[in-house]
Amino acid sequence: MRTIAIPVVLTLAFGSCGTQREAARPEGRSRVVRTAVIGGMVMTGLWPEIAKRFEAATGYQVEVVASGPRPLISEPFRAGKADLLTMHSGDITTDLVADGYGVNMRPWTRNDLVIVGPAADPAGIAGLADGAEACRRIARAQAPFVDFHGIGTREMSHKLWQKAGVEPKGPWVIPDETDGHLDALTFAQKRGAYIIVGRMPVLFGKLKAEGMKILVEADPDMRRPYVVMEANPARFPHTNSTGARALSDFLVSRETQEFLAEFGAAKHGRIPLFHPIAAAPH
Repeated sequence: MRTIAIPVVLTLAFGSCGTQREAARPEGRSRVVRTAVIGGMVMTGLWPEIAKRFEAATGYQVEVVASGPRPLISEPFRAGKADLLTMHSGDITTDLVADGYGVNMRPWTRNDLVIVGPAADPAGIAGLADGAEACRRIARAQAPFVDFHGIGTREMSHKLWQKAGVEPKGPWVIPDETDGHLDALTFAQKRGAYIIVGRMPVLFGKLKAEGMKILVEADPDMRRPYVVMEANPARFPHTNSTGARALSDFLVSRETQEFLAEFGAAKHGRIPLFHPIAAAPH
């Protein structure tokens, strides 16, 4: 899988806004908050919209120094080139904090994984909103299922099979032989198989294969959390820790959490692209 960094600067005109507080506005370089952002948030337009709202409310300027997969965007953060990082939670994020690069790690949103399969749907799972039940039906029908090795997908698969009380074992379970994430649906399509993947890459055409459809979605148990963390000022004395904390707080604020609940829902079956967290302020 080819990975690239995408340097983007989200600079937006600063105009009048009822939430602005002129006395508290940062000046000079302290206005800039450098961010490393998981690719899906830029692809869907979520991060540019959040940046716009944050800039209008605070006077800060959000700069995206890297966007892409988790291993890629963690590198500028480790090098002190980003004040704030947001990506899926997992070993990489835990290590960043444990190794002293990041502080104040908090969950702030979730996205959905879905089960995609052939339109013929031999296991009869179309329309379910219960991933574990879908797995039971796939196993019962001995329908082909790709054991995809994507980081989040593998974790979700394990969770669903455990909940279903089924061990995915037998000739119907197809080992992953893809060259990368973007080949996943084509690999499954050629084998008439079901596969668990992220909902957003399918909706936005990043993952596609003729005849393959989202069959199971909207299961709360099939959501993966994203976290946000700030660069550790003890390791990186020149980091904009004040701006990073302001942006981190903005992400978990009631205003942003309410926005998440609506973002993309009207266009995508009344299901938002990103979900608020249960611990959001009320």
